[in-house]
Formats: sequence, C-alpha cells, structure tokens
Amino acid sequence: MTDFQQEKQVVRDFHRDLDGAGGAALWMPHLTEGHRWRGYHPFGEIAGARALATRFWGPLKSALTRMQRREDVFFAGRNQMDGFASVWVVSMGHLMGLFDAPWLGIRPTGKMTFLRYCSFYRVEAGKIAETALFFDIPHLMAQAGQAPFGPQTAAHLVQPGPRTHDGLLQGAQPAAQGEATLALINKMISDLGQWQSGLPLEEELALTWHDDMIWWGPEGIGATYTIARYARQHAGPFRAGFTDRTGTGHVARLAEGDYGGFFGWPNFTARPTGGFMGMPATGKPGEFRVIDIYRRDGDKLAENWVFIDLLHFWKSQGVDILGRATGIEGAAQ
Repeated sequence: MTDFQQEKQVVRDFHRDLDGAGGAALWMPHLTEGHRWRGYHPFGEIAGARALATRFWGPLKSALTRMQRREDVFFAGRNQMDGFASVWVVSMGHLMGLFDAPWLGIRPTGKMTFLRYCSFYRVEAGKIAETALFFDIPHLMAQAGQAPFGPQTAAHLVQPGPRTHDGLLQGAQPAAQGEATLALINKMISDLGQWQSGLPLEEELALTWHDDMIWWGPEGIGATYTIARYARQHAGPFRAGFTDRTGTGHVARLAEGDYGGFFGWPNFTARPTGGFMGMPATGKPGEFRVIDIYRRDGDKLAENWVFIDLLHFWKSQGVDILGRATGIEGAAQ
C-alpha cells in the first residue's frame, strides 16, 4: 500500500482554513516561508503567502462570496520528475460561490458561479512548499456572459467528476495500482506526445485510450466524448494548427490508485501555423502551460480533465483575451 496520509492531512487542513470564514492568518501558516505559487494568467508566479493572500485569494473570495470547494479528485504520490524524491498532493474540482463583486474586470452576476480548478501541492516537513493552481477563467467569463472566445469545437459544460465517483482517495491505496496508472500515462505520453507515431490519429489514440473516452477540455475548446469525436473536435484541429512542437516537459508527474496527472511550466511550446480557435496563425512559438488529470480503467485511460492556460498562450501571441473581453488591459496586474 502507498500511504501519504500525513501529506494529505496537511492539504486537508490547509483547505479547511482557506475555505473557512476566517482570514488569511489562519491558512498562511500552512505554507513555507519561501512558498512558490504558479497560477493561471494573469497571475503567473507569486512568491510568499502574504503576496498570495493580497493578489489572489483575497480578491477572489471577495468576489465569489460564500465560496465552497466542491472536490472531485484527491490523490497523492511521489514525483517521477525528480526521481520520486518529493511527495505531491493533487486536488481537483470546482470553487463555487455567489458572483457578487467584479473580479479581473469580469462583471458579477449575483448568481452561482463555478470556477474549475486543479491544484498540485508539494508537501515537505509538514507544510506546503510549492503550489501549481490552474483555474479556468474563460469558463467563469462564459458563465458571466462575457465569453472571451468564439464558437468552440467541443461542448461548454460545468464539468462533473469521475463517472465512477471514486476520485477522492482519502486512504492508502495498493501500490501496484498507482504504478500501473503511471506506466500507462507514460506510455500515452510516449505514443502521443511527439505527434510522430506514423499511425492514423484514431489508431494512435486507441493504443492507450478506451473508445468511449471523455476529454474534459478547457473553455475555448470544450469537452468531447469518444475517440472519434475527440479526434475531430480537438486533437485533429490542434495538430493541424501547430508545427514545431517541442518535447514534453513536466515539473511533476505522479499517480495513486486509478488516478494520476502532471503539470508543466510550460509542458511544451508550439508554433501556430494553421490557425486555431478561430484565431489567425502568427508563426510565433508559444508556451502551453497545462495540467492533465487522468482516470485509468483497466489497461487504458477512460477520462482526462485538462486545464490549459489559454490566456497566457494568446497573450504570448500578442492578443490580450482578458483585456479585450473586459475592457481592462492587463486586467489583474
């Protein structure tokens, strides 16, 4: 069995104090003095708990009042990318609240609003030393009637958790299950990560994915179901729109039980040469900062929740999506 109970408890305690009605003084002690935070554009990297409270959590909690965490996936594991030396804990779901005040120039609705999120926490000596928190700002904008992108190739949804409803791994898990999940993720990266298998796309996907796979993609692309529709509604258009993709690089990659995932800063770079998401090709290399969470079912992958910092990518291409949609250039800076 793998037992990451101490690390999981650190994160559970942090979430309890962060999500409660108390102030930052309650949750800041859960972070190390030199805590490093990586977040979705326009936040980027934030050093230290106090700056994190001032720049991110304070304004967000003021905007989404009565905020509650609706967690769908929770697991931990050792990080393959540093030789399995560090332990990371992963939490994924939605932050739900009443959108009562402006945030980043996005107009409040006074209604329930869901902010998709996924967090990777590196836990060391009883504290959180490092965080990657990706959150789907364009999805929140669409709920507020300020959709930043044009028609997308797949579906706009408030995305559910796993079909199997077993994503909250609170207890210890059989080590062999996590090892099998990580091995399958690695095989998928090897098969798909470089776009060079020589196989037709659907056959390439079928090497590691169930035919009834679900790809829960970000706003601007959307969610899609089955290999055939995923190939048509995302993978095919994405590959057609980009060239010169670099190799895959991750900061953390881990698995526990039937769940695993990774994030990169960036995961890869690619050059838009064929147009994508209704935008013209620029020919300029851009970074893709991505979090992927997977559910394994037997010997293949069944579900994939994906967070892509599309605001960062398009800003690198000279398009300030957030500023254009809200009328506030550099909305969070």
